[in-house]
Formats: sequence, C-alpha cells, structure tokens
Amino acid sequence: MITASAARLEPAPIRVLVVDDSAVVRGLISRQLETDPEITVVATAAHGELALAQLARNEIDIVVLDIEMPVMDGLTALKEIMIRHPGVRVIMASTLTRRNAEISFKALNLGASDYVAKPEGGLAGAEEFKRELISKIKAFGRGRAAASRPVAPAQPVSPPSAATPPRPVRGKTTVLAIGASTGGPPALLTLFESLRGAVSQPILLTQHMPATFTALLAEQLTRAGDRPCAEAKDGEPILGGRCYVAPGGWHMVVDRQGALPVLRLNQEPPESFCRPAVDPMLRTAAHVFGTGLLATVLTGMGSDGAKGCEAVARAGGRFIVQDEASSVVWGMPGAAAATGLAESILPLNEIGPWLRRATGATA
Repeated sequence: MITASAARLEPAPIRVLVVDDSAVVRGLISRQLETDPEITVVATAAHGELALAQLARNEIDIVVLDIEMPVMDGLTALKEIMIRHPGVRVIMASTLTRRNAEISFKALNLGASDYVAKPEGGLAGAEEFKRELISKIKAFGRGRAAASRPVAPAQPVSPPSAATPPRPVRGKTTVLAIGASTGGPPALLTLFESLRGAVSQPILLTQHMPATFTALLAEQLTRAGDRPCAEAKDGEPILGGRCYVAPGGWHMVVDRQGALPVLRLNQEPPESFCRPAVDPMLRTAAHVFGTGLLATVLTGMGSDGAKGCEAVARAGGRFIVQDEASSVVWGMPGAAAATGLAESILPLNEIGPWLRRATGATA
C-alpha cells in the first residue's frame, strides 16, 4: 500500500499548454500527451493571444506552440512568452516546410527550447511524432528540479586510474567530429562563430534533424563559421576546411576509397531512435582516422554518441563534452562523460577556444 508520505514524494505531473489553430490537432496532441502519466494538459489555445491568457491564469511548465495561426502567430507569441514567462519552456511544432524550418530556427535563437516536425500525413497514428514530443516534454520537465539546484563549476576530467587500460599514442588531429541533438543548433552557431578563421581540419557533423532542417542548418553554419558547410553527398572525399552535415534521414559514415577518406550515406535502421545518429559516424571515423580523430558531444537528449566516443578512445582518438550547466539537456554529453574517457567537460563558451588550441590553430 502506498502511504500518504510516499505519495507526496512523487513528482508533480509536467503541466503542458497546447497551442494550435486546428481544433482537431489540439485534440489529437492532447490525447497523445495524456497517455503518459507524467504529463497533464492543463489547457489548449487556438492562437498566441489566447495562449498568453492561459499562461496568465494557469501554472504551465511547457508550451507546445504552432507557428502559423490567426490573430497572433507562434513567433510573435514566443517573443511575448519569453518576456512575460521566462521560466516556461517552449517546443515549436510545425509542418515540415522550408518556410517553417526557417521560422523554427528563428524561434530557437529567440529562446524556444526545441521543435518537433508534424508528419505530412497528419497526426492520427503518428507514433514517431508522439514519441518524440513526449520524450522532449519529459526531458525538459525533469529539468525543473535540477534547474533550482546549484551546479558545480565544470572541471577537466581526471586522468585515467592505474586500472584503466592505456590508450594508444595520440596522433596529430586530422579531423573533427561533432554530435548534437536537443539545443544543438544555437550551440553549433556559437561554436562555429568561435572557430571562425581557425581550424583547417575538416568537420563532420551529425545533428538530430529532419532533412529540410539539416540543409538550412548547413547554410547557417556556413555564414556563422565562414567555412563551406553543406549536407554530405555519398562518396564525396573529406577535404580540409569544409564541414559536412549528415542529411536528415540518412546515417553519415566514413569509409576509404583507396587511400582517400570518403563519406558514405545509408538508411540502415535508426540507432537510439535516430537517423542520422552520432554513434555510426564516430565508430567509422575512429576506424578510418584513429589517433587523428577529435570528437565533441554537445547538448542533446538521450545517449547517442556515448558508444561512438568509446570507439574513438579505443582507437586512440580524443573527445570532449559540453557541461551540464550550459546544455539545454545533458543527456548525450552526460552519457559520453559517464564513460570516464572524456578529455574534458567544458562550458559551451570554452569549447571553441579549446578546439583551436587542440588543433594547433594560431588564429
């Protein structure tokens, strides 16, 4: 029997506001969310103005916010939410169009925590949309208590103990590999700006995103870092000074064509529910580049990248991770850090300078 004192220890449900101009979509999303006992839909709203009214009268943890709505659209509402209710997390939900992808990127830069893409065939029976939205709501919701706790300053990882098998001799860094998910786009823009004019090595990047978004991300990173950045193409060689982004829906892996390292794209099963996934990129890059590989795991939900980082370390490569305090979600970097093999755990603003030093950049 559960006692009254035990019941009081159970965390309160995550309180959600669903905002969409379609009554059918509002109902479907609400019913999907209510299937999880950790989530309760407190209210719904048909546009941004009504959403602000609901926020004024209800205690809300997370807003699921549509983009295109009458009276007040999602981007305008987001700006007001960030001003009036800065502690509320906002997840943008939109159909997968180029215009909505661009707006979603603007929303992330304005303070939205993340986005989910509505499936083209509608929400009815869209299990992947349901899984992704619920997992993100729960990840942000669980951070409510953690956000109120003081976070210790990040520290370099302690050297391996005597019981830890010695790593192979480290070689000169010849390639960088970066993995990210939730909170990744703004973090990547910050990182690429800090690498601007430095780091001649090629950069391989896997960010959990659908196809329309990865193409747009590559364009934004080109401007932020002043380096050519594009979605990877199957069979293309890996060249210095360029950044290759895993296209949405495709794993990006590293192979050899003779003596030349090349990229391959495949649609093998998702790993950690993701395609593209970070683990296959890191595993294959470790196999090809060995001691020349330097990997970085940024903010993201889940544990994708941890097994890949173990492969990097076994091959004599190196990896660092973003710290908890500066991560939107410390899932992926936390899992990689838990391997005990990371060289450093750093706040986002220190990762760029660290990489510049580690790659021998003089600028």
